[in-house]
Amino acid sequence: TGTPAVYLDAFDAFTASVCILRPESRGRVELLPDRSLRISPNYLATVKDQQLALRSLELAREVSQHPLLREIGAEEVDAPEKTDIAYARRVAETIYHPAGTCKMGPSHDPLAVVDDRLRVHGLDGLRVVDCSIMPNITSGNTHVPTVMIAEKAAKLIST
Repeated sequence: TGTPAVYLDAFDAFTASVCILRPESRGRVELLPDRSLRISPNYLATVKDQQLALRSLELAREVSQHPLLREIGAEEVDAPEKTDIAYARRVAETIYHPAGTCKMGPSHDPLAVVDDRLRVHGLDGLRVVDCSIMPNITSGNTHVPTVMIAEKAAKLIST
């Protein structure tokens, strides 16, 4: 069991996953004095995110208990003793679509990393061209918005 996917269980199964599409919690990416990075995702930091995570896990478990699934032999594997915030934190994983680490804004904004032409404030010749400039993650995959950002960058660079 577990990651990576090559370690598949030897029995028929389905997986129910939950995802908070519009999290309130915000993480940080910091450059430390020794020039290493500290990445602090800060998952489930707000009460709203915690409540939503718990309700989502409960709902997924309710779906898995549906009589039609039971009829075909579905049963929960590794059921938690208690669905609480500690459990939610233990099973939480990233969906690998971080966004918002390089805020776009004017140079006088202390949180802004890039200007409206995607240029990094204070560094000549460097642009950020990915979903990190988006203020919030989209409710879907970040691929298409990233392609749109890249198209904008291509036009900015070529003009």
